[in-house]
Amino acid sequence: MAKKENSEEIYNKARQVISGGVSRNTVFRMPYPNYANSASGCYITDIDGTVRTDFANNMAALIHGHSFPPIVDAVIEQLKKGTAYTLASEIEVAFATHLIERVPSFERIRFMNSGTEAVMAMIKASRAFTGRPKIAKAEGAYHGTYDFAEVSQMADPSNWGKEDQPSSVPLAHGTPPCVAKDVVIYPYNNIERTLNILDKHAEDIACVIVDPVPHRVGLVPGNHDFIEALYAWTRKNEALLVFDEVVTFRVNYGGAQENYSVKPDLTSLGKIIGGGFPVGAVAGRADVMQVFDPHEKNLLLPYSGTFSANPITMTAGYQAMKYFDSEAVQQLNSLADIAVKQIREAIKLAGVPFSVTGAGSMFRIHLRPDPPTTYREAYQDKEGKKLVNELLDYMYYKENTLMINTFSCMLSTVMTQKEIDQLTEGLFRAFKALKPKIEKLNND
Repeated sequence: MAKKENSEEIYNKARQVISGGVSRNTVFRMPYPNYANSASGCYITDIDGTVRTDFANNMAALIHGHSFPPIVDAVIEQLKKGTAYTLASEIEVAFATHLIERVPSFERIRFMNSGTEAVMAMIKASRAFTGRPKIAKAEGAYHGTYDFAEVSQMADPSNWGKEDQPSSVPLAHGTPPCVAKDVVIYPYNNIERTLNILDKHAEDIACVIVDPVPHRVGLVPGNHDFIEALYAWTRKNEALLVFDEVVTFRVNYGGAQENYSVKPDLTSLGKIIGGGFPVGAVAGRADVMQVFDPHEKNLLLPYSGTFSANPITMTAGYQAMKYFDSEAVQQLNSLADIAVKQIREAIKLAGVPFSVTGAGSMFRIHLRPDPPTTYREAYQDKEGKKLVNELLDYMYYKENTLMINTFSCMLSTVMTQKEIDQLTEGLFRAFKALKPKIEKLNND
């Protein structure tokens, strides 16, 4: 019988055929990534036999953890009927109906294949509806890998400019200069500065994009006054207010937008609505969504996709969202509240200058005593990132706990107090073990 290869051996082979050895940088770690063998509930077992508790949930995509039985059973049944057709599927209609009944701002919906694609389609729909070229987005906010959406996603002190006029900084080398010219950057949660910036481009802005709890900005919810000010500005200037809820749809039964008195014109979705399969969606006002409608004599936005609304994803997503009902949302958010409380207690007992932010069933730990309120406050320099990686490695290798690489957690409904205790006790040990390095960073 041939010897079973370990993760290191597989990775050495991967580097010969895959650029960098991985197809998604989020799974890369030094000296090599581990390869999954199986996963069930909130636990992953790698091919080397190590079992880890999963607080990453495939970058916030798995709301019910791994191998959720209702999803598995429904998908197996659909697999026997086919995976994708050049025909419509009935389950798409059922799933669309469920989501529209779930969220007041959803009047029509279109499905696609990823959160990045959903944001791209939302931007293109906004341009098609308004006839304007520019978009406005928050400094540091992550909206996927569309050229326009990723501008200033990783701005740093060397290029981000003045706070009252943030620079538009392309992410990928070789991005055409014209891209940055059509992206207006505003400082999150700062009404006066943001409105002053938007006013300078009022006639050209198609949409103002908002992530209501932007992960990269610091996982800090948008202030009510700030969101309402953006809504009022878009009404006055005939632009659209669009929400990116690819990550934040888990915050409430109707998404993070349920927390606000105003409704976005369009919303992009992804992650949890796929039930563990690739998915994206754009939903919103019927008149704006009409730009996709093939009935129109003057079709403003022809849009299709080979695997859009495929019956496997629609089946899995429908099951995932049906089981993520109001009661499940409340229970999961309450568990997250307990986790945050315990983490803050661990921070206090360990005597480290850290803070925690978040909303719903997600939270992030920061290497600063006061929670950040802006991207510039949440920004981590080289030494800060190095320490975060050491803390994450401690949790991963010594505590067998998987977190997201921003020092964040995204919970799943299969978790219990047992897993929360494991997380917080592990973090306490990590804080104590690395306290000398934490103090050194704080003193430098």
